[in-house]
Amino acid sequence: MLGIYHAGELAVQARAGVQEMAAQSERVIKTTIKPVAQEFLHQQPMAFVASVDAEGRVWASVVAGPPGFMLAVDEGTIHIGVAPMESDPLHDNLRVNSDVGLLIMEFATRRRMRVNGRAQLQQDGSFYVYTQQVYANCPKYIQARRYEVSPVPHWSKSEVYRTDSLTAKQQQLITRSDTFFIASAHPDGGADASHRGGNPGFVTITDPNTLIWPDYVGNKMFNTLGNIVANPRAGLLFWDFDTGSTLQLTGEADIIWDEAQIAQHKGAERLVSFRIEQVLEIENRLPLRWQFEGFSPFNP
Repeated sequence: MLGIYHAGELAVQARAGVQEMAAQSERVIKTTIKPVAQEFLHQQPMAFVASVDAEGRVWASVVAGPPGFMLAVDEGTIHIGVAPMESDPLHDNLRVNSDVGLLIMEFATRRRMRVNGRAQLQQDGSFYVYTQQVYANCPKYIQARRYEVSPVPHWSKSEVYRTDSLTAKQQQLITRSDTFFIASAHPDGGADASHRGGNPGFVTITDPNTLIWPDYVGNKMFNTLGNIVANPRAGLLFWDFDTGSTLQLTGEADIIWDEAQIAQHKGAERLVSFRIEQVLEIENRLPLRWQFEGFSPFNP
């Protein structure tokens, strides 16, 4: 790779005609964690994690714990002080591929940061992340929510469902969702976790194995779309804020540039289609419950 951006990111930037703006944005990408970001990490109850399994499939996962479970040991090292749930692909992925991407987001203030790096698994299941890229993201498309802690679920009693296509219930969750998380990975640049948001219904289900969503105006870096150009494998995570259940999908993504199709989606600059290969639903997954406070003013 030349510079910070890899060839996939540069290709999308060129097609979108934003090379100059992207070149300016790359200055925010650092290799270390500033003190204010270290404190931000320490205050959060959860993080979204991108990882890659032994077959090269990409997964979006979540880890959660009491604030303080994420600790910046130094400016280049984060300790994630909880073990991933055994039924989550992250549990095994950390054993076969050290590439990880973290997205840490505070819904109430619409603040978020991304950390991409290498993980080192510990005997107790916790893991360190050694940072390679660290940067903040803008507050666009984040719906404001505040959380409270409910009794921690007994993971052994959580229901786990694995299929190769979406059930009617799972489709309903996606249709009413205003938020999801996407994991992508570059063969040389590592894994990355990002967020997508919009008004309920912004994700379209065309069949039980295919989703389409609009790509709105963003920071012009195109980290996710650039990864997809280089490697179409990606993972999605939908989350029921009321029950703590999660829905994880892995498959392949593709960028749609057709103007006629784009015009059917308000505010879209591009579309992304996603073909599902595997589905993992975990009921009663997280001990957090969320109170909705308002949609993002940036939502189309």
